[in-house]
Amino acid sequence: MYLGQEDAIAWLSTLDDSSVDLIITDPPYESLEKHRKIGTTTRLKQSKSSSNMWFDIFPNERFESLLTELFRVLKKNSHFYLFCDQETLFVVKPIAEKVGFKFWKAIIWDKVNIGMGYHYRSRHELILFFEKGKRKLNDLGIPDVLVCKRVHRGYPTEKPVPLLEILIKQSSETDEVIIDPFFGSGSTLVAAKSMGRTFWGNDISSDAHEHLNSRLITLAEKVDSE
Repeated sequence: MYLGQEDAIAWLSTLDDSSVDLIITDPPYESLEKHRKIGTTTRLKQSKSSSNMWFDIFPNERFESLLTELFRVLKKNSHFYLFCDQETLFVVKPIAEKVGFKFWKAIIWDKVNIGMGYHYRSRHELILFFEKGKRKLNDLGIPDVLVCKRVHRGYPTEKPVPLLEILIKQSSETDEVIIDPFFGSGSTLVAAKSMGRTFWGNDISSDAHEHLNSRLITLAEKVDSE
């Protein structure tokens, strides 16, 4: 386990070239701020169930630097998944291809329950699927729509561990290194640990680190009791 608490790009710069087997991450993308202002998301909101303050938005202008670092640290013949909305898709895809990634498709995460909004309220999120080199998925029978109920009243932007486990199982093997430079709730790292992978992560928020530590302790206690 290697955890950092700094700017994501700065943290990535400390990693060696071709040292990572899989990247799964969910930056606090710029369009979230727009949705927050018009009241169509609670993803950044401080609530009774969380003491977390507003996230610092990761601006679109920094994506080229981020994706360049992600490409550098990822081993050849490996996968990269990025959670985002439909607006960020159009920003990220051409930049990712420019720095060397192959874009396969946008996987749909069906959250089962609808979210906030006015026009055709959303119940899905996109997971952009990229590849560096060529790596076969472990199960070619998995569909491009992943149905997994969203976490209700959890840490802001929290992803369900079973959803992350699908991606990890598809694109990695035991003991391989998985990173998340914006780990937030820590679901990616918890899923990686539970599946026997090596996990490294970063988040600038102290709340995120406290939340992750609590989850890792709970996971360890569960394993010890089994």
